[in-house]
Amino acid sequence: MKRFLLATFALLSVTAAAHADETNVAVAANFTAPAKEIATAFEQKTGHKAILSFGATGQFFAQIKQDAPFTVFLAADDETPRKAVEEGLAVPESRFTYAVGRLVLWTKASGAPLGEDTLRKGAFEKIAIANPATAPYGAAAVQAMKKMGVHDALQPKIVQGNSIAQTFQFADTGAAELAFVALSQVIAKPDGTRWPVPETLHDPIFQDAVLLKKGAGNEAAKAFLAFLKGPEAAAVISKYGYGTKVPN
Repeated sequence: MKRFLLATFALLSVTAAAHADETNVAVAANFTAPAKEIATAFEQKTGHKAILSFGATGQFFAQIKQDAPFTVFLAADDETPRKAVEEGLAVPESRFTYAVGRLVLWTKASGAPLGEDTLRKGAFEKIAIANPATAPYGAAAVQAMKKMGVHDALQPKIVQGNSIAQTFQFADTGAAELAFVALSQVIAKPDGTRWPVPETLHDPIFQDAVLLKKGAGNEAAKAFLAFLKGPEAAAVISKYGYGTKVPN
């Protein structure tokens, strides 16, 4: 009997492995840390593996249009996945908002006074933002500075990162004293000072996910998106400071 049970277990394991699949997921750089946690939990629960690539939303979209091998796209906005659907690159009914982002102004200096007055006074050499042409958090930063009426004055001090990840590195390494970054990037950091940018100063950062046409027949891709909508993923998303529901 024991030998039979062991053989049965081995057969089930082989069968489960045979049904496991992989999905190549393009992930907006601001969502790096939560995506890694979610991918680990996803693999443990389903046996499927999510292979993650991180970068700027605009750059990923350009790659997807050039036939990049991604099956799922987790963008930093809602407009780019909408374009992917409109251009026939994604499955229309699959698009949904998986997170609502928060923009913060961050400095590596702990306890430093930080806020709108900091930007108005401009007593710093460099302030980093992500490239607003390809990174939605960069576009939100520009919107916020313009609404505060400080953008033109600060223009000579702005340095641009290719992605929100590089933007954070500028401030973390001292290449810039300040940076507009995602709350998720600094929420767990014990040092530094952050100022949550009022959401009235920029458009909401709705981050949408979509199943790409390359993933239409990929069970792992569809399972990953289903997992992303579930309570385990929602707990991780909330932990990193994102909203998980779209306001009515």
